[in-house]
Amino acid sequence: MNLFRLIADLMHLASICILLLKMQKTRSVAGISFKTQALYAAVFLTRYLDLFTRFVSLYNTVMKIFFIATSLYIVYLMKIKFKATNDPRLDTFQVQYVIGGCALLALVANYEFTVQEILWTFSVYLEALAILPQLFMLTKTGEAEVITTHYLFALGAYRALYLVNWIYRYFAEGHIDWIVWIAGTVQTGLYCDFFFIYFTKVLKGAKFELPQ
Repeated sequence: MNLFRLIADLMHLASICILLLKMQKTRSVAGISFKTQALYAAVFLTRYLDLFTRFVSLYNTVMKIFFIATSLYIVYLMKIKFKATNDPRLDTFQVQYVIGGCALLALVANYEFTVQEILWTFSVYLEALAILPQLFMLTKTGEAEVITTHYLFALGAYRALYLVNWIYRYFAEGHIDWIVWIAGTVQTGLYCDFFFIYFTKVLKGAKFELPQ
């Protein structure tokens, strides 16, 4: 644990809290991609199978349970409680190609050919691309609520801070993890356009709109 990872984890927690606040406050899931949230639920379910086999620390265990529980709760809110406010006509990204591609890559590029390791690797690849349906939805609508942009910013900042954490660990500990590094870099790169608009418009009080 270091300061960069701690702040990154806090940003991840903040992103989930912002999303839940948006849903509960507005009683709506409009503007949120169900496919992205379902992919995140799949990420946490496949990544944290070691909850049953390995104890690292109380912090680690609590965080894993929190991410699994909240991701499933968000899926429940979107698919059942606030289903009427979800418009699937806007959420049209073809996630089957993402899932299939990540599964195939996990079978080919992994550290150890075991079920748990392949599922962990799959979760890393899938998390890198899980935001794509949400970003694709933004391009279709051309705009988003301010609170939704705050959620996306916190989520992107979490991953960007993890990049700094990995750099720090490399120089301080000699730690190397190519799979995580490459996937994390791809994931952070997907947010670049969003970050630019967020800093140049949203933080200045302007409405979030994609350039035509």
